[in-house]
Amino acid sequence: MTSEPDDTPLVGRAETLDEICRDLADVGPGGTAAVFVTGESGVGKSRLLREVAAKATPSRTAVLTGACLDIGDASPLHPVLAALRREDPGFATEGPDAGALLDRVSRALREVAGDRRLLLILDDLQWADRSTRQLLLYLLAGLGEVRLSVLAAVRAESLQGTHPLRRVLAELRRLRSVRVVDLNPLDRMGTQELVTAIAGAAVPAEDADRVFKRSGGNPFVAEELARDLRDGRVELSDTLREIFLARVDELPRAAHDVVRAVAAGVEPVPHELLSGVVPVAGDELIDAVRAAVSHRIVTSANDGYRLRHRLVAEILEREVLPVERAGLHRRYAEALSGGGDHARLAHHWQRAGEPERALPSVVAAARAAESLYGFAEAHRHWSLALELTADDDAGRTELLGHAAESAHHNGEHQRALARLEELAARPDGPGACEIHLRRARYLAAAGRSATAETEFRAALAVSGCTPAEKVTAAAHLAELLLHLGRYADAGARAREALELAEQVEGSTADRVRASAALGFSQAFRADPDAGLAVIRQAVAIAEESGHPDDLGCAYLHLAELLTGPLNSLEEGVLVARRGAQRLADLGVGRSYQLRLLAIAANGLFRVGQWAEADRMLDAAMRRRPSGADAVEILLARCRLWVGFGDVEAAERDLDAVATVLAGGGARHVLPMLTLRAGRAMWLGRHDEARAAVQRGLTETRSDDLVLLGVLAWHGLRAEAEAHCGGEMPVDHGAIRRLTVVVDRMAKGVDKAAPPVRAVIDGYLDLCAAELSRIHDQHDPAVWGRAAAVWDKRNHPYPAAYSRLRQAEALLHHRRRAAATAALRAAWTTTQSMGAKPLGAEVAAVAGRARIPLADDPETPAPAAPEPPGDKLSALTGREREVLSAVAEGLTNREIGQRLFISERTVGVHVGHIFDKLQVRTRVQASRVFLENRAA
Repeated sequence: MTSEPDDTPLVGRAETLDEICRDLADVGPGGTAAVFVTGESGVGKSRLLREVAAKATPSRTAVLTGACLDIGDASPLHPVLAALRREDPGFATEGPDAGALLDRVSRALREVAGDRRLLLILDDLQWADRSTRQLLLYLLAGLGEVRLSVLAAVRAESLQGTHPLRRVLAELRRLRSVRVVDLNPLDRMGTQELVTAIAGAAVPAEDADRVFKRSGGNPFVAEELARDLRDGRVELSDTLREIFLARVDELPRAAHDVVRAVAAGVEPVPHELLSGVVPVAGDELIDAVRAAVSHRIVTSANDGYRLRHRLVAEILEREVLPVERAGLHRRYAEALSGGGDHARLAHHWQRAGEPERALPSVVAAARAAESLYGFAEAHRHWSLALELTADDDAGRTELLGHAAESAHHNGEHQRALARLEELAARPDGPGACEIHLRRARYLAAAGRSATAETEFRAALAVSGCTPAEKVTAAAHLAELLLHLGRYADAGARAREALELAEQVEGSTADRVRASAALGFSQAFRADPDAGLAVIRQAVAIAEESGHPDDLGCAYLHLAELLTGPLNSLEEGVLVARRGAQRLADLGVGRSYQLRLLAIAANGLFRVGQWAEADRMLDAAMRRRPSGADAVEILLARCRLWVGFGDVEAAERDLDAVATVLAGGGARHVLPMLTLRAGRAMWLGRHDEARAAVQRGLTETRSDDLVLLGVLAWHGLRAEAEAHCGGEMPVDHGAIRRLTVVVDRMAKGVDKAAPPVRAVIDGYLDLCAAELSRIHDQHDPAVWGRAAAVWDKRNHPYPAAYSRLRQAEALLHHRRRAAATAALRAAWTTTQSMGAKPLGAEVAAVAGRARIPLADDPETPAPAAPEPPGDKLSALTGREREVLSAVAEGLTNREIGQRLFISERTVGVHVGHIFDKLQVRTRVQASRVFLENRAA
């Protein structure tokens, strides 16, 4: 397999390429050196040969390239003679005997080299004729009197048995200057980089990962699959199909059977299981497996056998008759019968066309997965069980209940709701109270808070609701009210749930949920110590039960309280991380664990550790969150985008949040609208910022004065920005409504717990300072107080913003020295966090006042970007920054670290660059950049 175009990047081979070049220069006593690159077809051997040839310096090295053909000994010295003819078309090859031809070729090689070193590159050496093999031995032994380096590629799967090249390589390995390099497939990250370069950065991560699994990291196969992705082809290309079929057909019959069996199995396939499926045994089976392994089609490990490329399974699936396929799966099922591998057994009975024998194993596999909290696997099995039953089967009701619950725990909330509706329609389904309860839980998890509240209240109103069901409904409603920001109502419902639990045998989960909600309400509203004690007790109960739901709920509320209202940021981040790790150890990765990661990221954002928060959220997004979990992650990530100044990414995340939220509460809606306002202000769209804030004031109801404080600050800031910029008149009606909110905060702050009061005071100071801007008071003292408050609370971003405004006011009063100190402090903070928009505004104020932002006044300012050429004019400033880094050869990860953005965002920018420049690879994009920059 060879991939023709060289405009795709050489991914994952830079170190190998440098190593080969060093080895070729490391000559032995005879002045010769050789490197033989071995590896499976398509792994990139030919590409490496071309790259080495391209790096050779013509003045010091003469390069001859040739390729062997699969024609045996019919044409002696074919690759070398073909190379010499390209160098000298008149070169004569006729001679009286082979020895004379060998001598003539040696002289010709000396003449081509002259006083330079000769680099002889031979591809597909496995097909070399006897004369070519002899020539290599002759030259590398130093007998040809040529200063020679040989670079050759050999297909590893061809060197089987008594292949003559094996003996030649064994002889050559004795020479100190001969190296054999076994070229391995690309790893997962290398494959994803290759796919992105070919198909564009917009390729979903799961599609790129699927290419890696199907290709096994083989670059040629990965390139073909990536082009299919890019061009929208669904069917596998005939090229790949025929190549792999040919490789499988070359195998001995028994090895062919082994490959077919492994392809039909669930990997890894243990040797004992394989022996019960393949119609050979003992040493004959071992020989067959060895042949499949040596031909690089099957890999062997301690736990069993796997296909090197899962693509082979797809291809062979279409090459066998249905009756053959069913028979193979039946042999697997029979070999597995009596064991405990229910999932594997169910798979094979189903594929054998015997669903009635598959169903018991499917149910057993689902229950086993649930016992280990493997909800994703359990959901697959319960769904399969439903496929194996008819609507009128007696056990279908129970299966629907399990399928709905496992979907909910796996984060598939919409599917859980669909299963629940089917369950509710069955005559033998659960009662009305349980249906309301389940629907409410699934709706809340899906982010539809208002509808969920209605369902919880409907459950409590059902006359036949049992005491235990009432405890569950009250506990869940308390938690929901907490998320809606209605802390007083949440505390009342939590007390109701705990009182009911004293009278009945309530579940541990209900006690944990109610205790956590009660503790949070107490800590926020009046007594943080008492509230924290209640939540910590809930954590202890949850740890004792060990159930993921209990642990997730308890850790979530404790971490959220610490990183939020109580402002114990370091402890809160630690608790969130500990809880997330605890849930990860239990195998629960798409629910509470993701929310805990979002809380930890928010805490890191507040203390200015934005790069660490970015890495954490990037890892969380790879878990493919859904529903309310996705909202938490997206909002946390959007805070970073707004802070970093990536307004396009922020808009995408905000749109995604708005799509998920249908009837959401203040806890999600207010941050979403606040972020919309912040993004709009960085774009200079103060009317949009005003509209977002006013919507937040009218559409939600919340007791959370902190959320209201953030929203009010953004609203007053938007009015101040509009006033100072002269872009639009101040909306005095909007200011009056915002002032009402500020007054409500001022009246309610005394009733809040002391740590909460301190945070609210910080936002009151910011609001007062923004009002001073609106009224042209230019008072640096109010901004100085705000900066001091946020410094004390360890919130560097609002502190830096306050210092920027303080500097503006100081400059108005001609207090240059104090303004310089404030600007430099703000500048240092913005640079450490990567807060580019705020940093740019600090630099702009400093520039207008001619204040150097570095301590050394001779330190030059950053150079202005060069004006782009015509082809680069379509790119945004950020895209030009990314393209400049691409041209330096940086990876997406390295670019993200340099520009303080995530690796995924870099990929999005690269995709936009490709589209605008009408290129398909990083090499082509770099060429456009360098040409136009030079112009």
